[in-house]
Amino acid sequence: MWPRFGITTSMLAIVAGGIFLRPALTAQNAPSMLEQLKAQYKLVKTGSDAYGLTVVDPGTVLDVQKGGLLGVPPQNAVFCPAKFQDGSLKAPNGFCAAMVQQVSRYLQVGTKVYPIKIDVNLEKDKVSFQVMECDSCNGVQQPSFYKSEVNFQFAKGTLRNTSVSQVEDTIGQVLAIDSGGDSQQQGNQGAQNQDSNQGGGQAQQQGPPPEPQQIEKGQTPAQVKAALGNPDKIVNLGAKQIFVYKDLKVTFLNGKVSDVQ
Repeated sequence: MWPRFGITTSMLAIVAGGIFLRPALTAQNAPSMLEQLKAQYKLVKTGSDAYGLTVVDPGTVLDVQKGGLLGVPPQNAVFCPAKFQDGSLKAPNGFCAAMVQQVSRYLQVGTKVYPIKIDVNLEKDKVSFQVMECDSCNGVQQPSFYKSEVNFQFAKGTLRNTSVSQVEDTIGQVLAIDSGGDSQQQGNQGAQNQDSNQGGGQAQQQGPPPEPQQIEKGQTPAQVKAALGNPDKIVNLGAKQIFVYKDLKVTFLNGKVSDVQ
């Protein structure tokens, strides 16, 4: 009886251990909150060339919903984060804002930005977002790529039990995913390519072809955009500005076309 009882006890211990072990393995293999947020908000990838900062791979386009995000130049190492808590956005503290006063400015509501870094701190119940202006989305004439940070503060001890969808709803009150963004521009380009490929089987008569657009010296950036559309990249060199298209570079000097290559 005793040996049999010992074996039974061991078997029960193993079974019980397996029962308690399986949920732990499942939780360990589940995507973390940070991984799920990064899947929802694609981070932008940047690089540099002879003209300065450039976007290598666009991220998810976000629309700024509230005023209070303090932007600093891309080369600036100091962030002054805003704080969103209980439905209210608080601007950065005055000491930090004073440190970058000469080079900073607040991002306006409606400004389109890319996420550049996301961090989740469960111990402090905080989710942090760093963003950078999407200059091509905003159609600005003077690219800046200003960056900013906002901390989403949750009640103490609640973030661990908060679902990712609830976290995204909170983030969306300050940084809403843009419904168009770069995807709309890419979609328009894809539609143009599809239309051009349909001409092989049957000629479509839709009137005379449009006249070629001409770029002349002295034209403004707005006139060039009206003729060629938004550039793939804008290089800002102070008084000198360069619109980079697929097969064309338009150089402006003091807001007027000075060279076309």
